[in-house]
Amino acid sequence: MSQISVVVFVVFLAILTMSEGMSLRGLGVEPRCRCIETERQRIGRLIESVELFPPTPHCEDTEIIATLKRTGQEICLDTTAPWVKKVIEKILSNRKP
Repeated sequence: MSQISVVVFVVFLAILTMSEGMSLRGLGVEPRCRCIETERQRIGRLIESVELFPPTPHCEDTEIIATLKRTGQEICLDTTAPWVKKVIEKILSNRKP
């Protein structure tokens, strides 16, 4: 009898976990960080656009995602690289009125 209770509990947790992830995505919120690997090398000339994502409850890191000109590929940039810090400064200075 206790084995059935454990199975029911595990299934319940699985359903709860899946529904939580789906509801967050439906709201446009990623339930985890977008960037797993980051690029540190200078690729400034290859970049078409850059998006800055501030920390959230789901990801404590500031993330910078660059879209490449030729391929449209999105690449996460290393926020500690000196050239990326300059990109961040430029983005932030353009946001101020």
